[in-house]
Amino acid sequence: MLLNPNHLQRRYPDRRSGEIMAATVDFFESRGKARLKADDHDRVWYSDFLDHIGRERIFASLLTPSAYGADDCRWDTYRISEFAEIVGFYGLSYWYPFQVTALGLGPIWMSANTEAKRKAAAQLEAGEVFAFGLSEQTHGADVYQTDMVLTPCDGGWVANGEKYYIGNANVARMVSTFGKIAGTDDYVFFAADSRHRRYELIKNVVNSQNFVANYALRDYPVTEADLLHRGPDAFHAALNTVNVCKYNLGWGAVGMCTHAMYEAVTHASNRILYGTVVTDFSHVRRLLVDAYVRLAAMKLVATRACDYMRSASQSDRRYLLYSPLTKAKITSEGERVITALWDVIAAKGVEKDTIFEAMTREIGLLPRLEGTVHINVGLLAKFMPNFLFAPSSELPAIGRRDDAADDTFLFAQGPTGGLGKVRFHDWRAPFEAFAHLPNVALLRQQIEVLAEMLASAAPDAAQQKDLDFAFAVGQLFATVPYAQLILEEAGLSAPEQAADGALLDEIFAVLVKDFNAYAVDLADKPATTDAQARFALRMIRRPVHDSARYDQVWKEHLQPLNGAYQMRP
Repeated sequence: MLLNPNHLQRRYPDRRSGEIMAATVDFFESRGKARLKADDHDRVWYSDFLDHIGRERIFASLLTPSAYGADDCRWDTYRISEFAEIVGFYGLSYWYPFQVTALGLGPIWMSANTEAKRKAAAQLEAGEVFAFGLSEQTHGADVYQTDMVLTPCDGGWVANGEKYYIGNANVARMVSTFGKIAGTDDYVFFAADSRHRRYELIKNVVNSQNFVANYALRDYPVTEADLLHRGPDAFHAALNTVNVCKYNLGWGAVGMCTHAMYEAVTHASNRILYGTVVTDFSHVRRLLVDAYVRLAAMKLVATRACDYMRSASQSDRRYLLYSPLTKAKITSEGERVITALWDVIAAKGVEKDTIFEAMTREIGLLPRLEGTVHINVGLLAKFMPNFLFAPSSELPAIGRRDDAADDTFLFAQGPTGGLGKVRFHDWRAPFEAFAHLPNVALLRQQIEVLAEMLASAAPDAAQQKDLDFAFAVGQLFATVPYAQLILEEAGLSAPEQAADGALLDEIFAVLVKDFNAYAVDLADKPATTDAQARFALRMIRRPVHDSARYDQVWKEHLQPLNGAYQMRP
């Protein structure tokens, strides 16, 4: 189930997609681990990687909609997701310029400014990268607040203000910058050029290979040709861009954890302590199995969520749940995977020559980018009533979306809002298909108690405004679509990639255990009523432990990772 760069196995309907992935792997493997680590420690700006991206036309092919690019160009979330996984596998510093380029392109591809789109396509072909100038030091990524102001002048405007924490903004030729028109309530998105003399690059705000800029515009001239959005459309473009791109964070976490998994299992399997192979210690084996099943679940969810991203339309907005779910849940699970693996390899995890050392340092960034976990779990709560209590039988069943299509709707999402009106298919159906697995059945029971609590002891207005309380409920709810996507993907996977029954039940044993922890947390909240606390404690179930199942997962999934992949020196 895990990515192995030496044996890329994803199937594509065209040859070009496979060539992109193979060329990306070859770049890193040809450089080797020693060079990768030296550049990381010396915080070397990755110009050679960006040169490679331009030379191979990788961003041009992956991130240009077909209407504006060459024959091999399309915005295809299916192939973008594998690229995000691969660059995450080699380090967050290489995933990051891809992510912020995608963000920077969002407002451009969503714009009615045809000339700006043609310019962006030409710059992608020329190997340029892009930036997303939204956040500010004072306001963060709060789209309701901005100190970037455009003041009218002859023939257009002049822009003044600063942006903070903006990746690629040291080199991007089009920096999609968010601001307001002076004296109005009109938001605006416009394209700025980092090479312009009125563009001041103040500093890099991080201590890493990345350049995450604080930049200022000082009487920067803006014309109609530079405008991407004005008024409500600019506000919607900001949120809709994040809707599209936060999904990529899940794949970054999957890639990072996969490389760490190979290193940890190989190290532990070949180390003897107190006369015992480390992987024969029961606690070590449990840590590794739990880490593996969490990682397997992460990949199953991200893969299945892709189908909903690609199948989105005005009448099917299920992606608005699955994108923040992927961001919040998968990235948080990534932290848990790295922590469990680190508990196994201990001091080895900080050795400077390991990939693991970089992953421990960087994995915590992903849950905290594109909105914190708390913000995204809070967003999920808006979907909870319809998801749990009002399933729609009219929504189409979505199959595997690995076709060579342009995901055009992602740049035509329209106004944001109305999340409480989004409808979903029945979450119970995939549970029924796997009801023979004991831990799937147990989690179903837990969810039914949650639904009963929400129906008969629903949070009142004050509790809904209490973010601490709402987060506890949100964590319980997030487990439901997370489990649903795992089961749906298990039913869709090709036979050679399918999540077998033993692995699935072991995944759900972990989910049952997690649900227990969330339930106890809810019961302990100061704002929780006595009735809600009783429901929370009723949710608790003891996972079904099966030694044969556990041993099967160990032998079939963990043991084969020993030595299965090592990066070229």
